[in-house]
Amino acid sequence: MPPLEKRRVLLGLIGSPIKSSASPAMHEAAAAAAGFKAFYHLIDVAGADHKALRLMLEGVRRLGFAGVNITFPYKEAVLPLLDEIVPEAAAIGAVNTVVVRDGRLVGYNTDTTGFERALAEVIAAAQTRPVALVGAGGVGKAIAFALARQNVPEIRIVERDSAKAEALLASLPASAGARICATVEEAVAGAGGLINGTPVGMLPNRDTPVPLSLITADMWVADAVYTPLWTPLLGGARQRGAQVMTGRELAIFQGLDAFRLFTGVEASREAVSAAFDAVMEERASRATAA
Repeated sequence: MPPLEKRRVLLGLIGSPIKSSASPAMHEAAAAAAGFKAFYHLIDVAGADHKALRLMLEGVRRLGFAGVNITFPYKEAVLPLLDEIVPEAAAIGAVNTVVVRDGRLVGYNTDTTGFERALAEVIAAAQTRPVALVGAGGVGKAIAFALARQNVPEIRIVERDSAKAEALLASLPASAGARICATVEEAVAGAGGLINGTPVGMLPNRDTPVPLSLITADMWVADAVYTPLWTPLLGGARQRGAQVMTGRELAIFQGLDAFRLFTGVEASREAVSAAFDAVMEERASRATAA
């Protein structure tokens, strides 16, 4: 491996739609702060089937990538296409980080570690009441495992696709105390926290996955979406007096963990945070100008 200052690292993100992703700025800033260069490419392909995903990942393997992030809607679909999946990601059933190691594609999930770190920092109080989780897809699964590791007393899962909900419930440890709720009303009643683990609220969508009337001032509300940073759900929750956690910390912490896996180098949290905030500020300025 060349000296750090001579390294050139090729990274990317596979998903759709991803043109508004902050990942290129975050990873390239992390590399610059560490003294080398990274080039982070957005691989935005909508509706990719098994064959198309296989071809993209084969390109990642052969074209010199150190690794790629995986986002919606492919976090689960890539699993059978990888050479190895670390046990934690295999248990979750979703991968958001693929590292190329000795020509092999190895899958990880930094959404879980990222959300766990974000929750501990932003919502610092111990979780003594149930938490409602909307969504059992790729990021929803990762968040559920993070909640289980935080010893949340009960995880209430709401998911329109019953097969996904059942699969997540079966994959969680029995100690998680998880159950499936038929409605968001059932899940939120008496809950201490509420998390949106779906793309609902991501631009251009302006919906909320939960009626705002269900949110009370003694709850905390988190959203995995960061485009926009203040989703309709979080804006409404803040107006109702609830403590809120935007997608900022999840994006930053999962990025820090992924960068370490890609490069073997600890990223500067300050550099990554500043890059993320700059992207958000520029986006807000464009929206105001428009």
